Amino acid sequence: MKAVVFAGKGGVEVVEVREVPDPRPGRGEVLVRVRGAGLNRADLLQRRGLYPPPPGTRPDAPGLELAGEVAGLGEGVLGWKVGDRVMAIASGEAQAELAVASERMLVRVPEGLPLDQAGAIPEAFVTSHDALFTLGGLRPGWTVLIHAVGSGVSTAALQLAAAAGATTVGTSRTPAKLERARQLGLHHGILVGAGGEEPLFAEEVRRLTGGQGVPLVLDFVGGPDAAENLASLAGGGRVVVIGTMGSPKAALDLGALMRSRASVVGTVLRPRPLDEKIRATQEFARDVLPLLASGRVKPVIDAVLPMSRAREAHERMDRNESFGKIVLAP
Repeated sequence: MKAVVFAGKGGVEVVEVREVPDPRPGRGEVLVRVRGAGLNRADLLQRRGLYPPPPGTRPDAPGLELAGEVAGLGEGVLGWKVGDRVMAIASGEAQAELAVASERMLVRVPEGLPLDQAGAIPEAFVTSHDALFTLGGLRPGWTVLIHAVGSGVSTAALQLAAAAGATTVGTSRTPAKLERARQLGLHHGILVGAGGEEPLFAEEVRRLTGGQGVPLVLDFVGGPDAAENLASLAGGGRVVVIGTMGSPKAALDLGALMRSRASVVGTVLRPRPLDEKIRATQEFARDVLPLLASGRVKPVIDAVLPMSRAREAHERMDRNESFGKIVLAP
């Protein structure tokens, strides 16, 4: 089969498409013919040698999510049959013509949803659902601050928060991305860090909430936003850190953290034990799959590119030009 591989660590020049041996499903595993595999910032970090996959997964073969048809069954698999339309998160190796997944990680793709578009769903929606509800405890009527509203996870989080009856406040460095995000459920947009300025937003968040602050922040930026996130929180509020696009290092005023009785929670999906990922997937299937099937929420697609253009996809994401997900289609 053909697969995206990294011919070393570095820039986009290491991204290649090569023929590699077909994978074979083991006991409890399913072989999937991939029709769409989302590109994620974790793939860019892995390309540079900064985000190694879990043991047992090839470090030179990216891909954290996939959608396609069941092409083969490992020993003991009873819940799926060849031809079923499925999607799943993966530890890696998903940007290929064939991929293997645990049968318990698979979710059925709703009828009418193209498989290439479904390849943009698992990582973004499982991550955002877990961050908003399991870790963030989101409740109807809350106001949630969501950073980097043009990212794949943020576009999913905006829709899920709005569907849950929350008010959404979002940030971006690009006015056009804020405007597009309004169509996904963004109620209030804040332009931050334009022209290299400091990403200040807490004062505006306080104004929008009548001085109360927000009970929940989803942070994808990390260090540059840490102090402003804390200043944006209501008493007892929580920051869930999903990404560190700006920097993984932050200076935090612990006194302010204590006085506000706030929490900072870090999360990452890929290295979790299999049982935890299965639980997160099952909760996504229970709560989000009906919304996807009804069209209340949808994957936001920046581009679907043939796998042969993987290098171009990396270049586009490196430049922060994308809004929503970039999908590679074998």
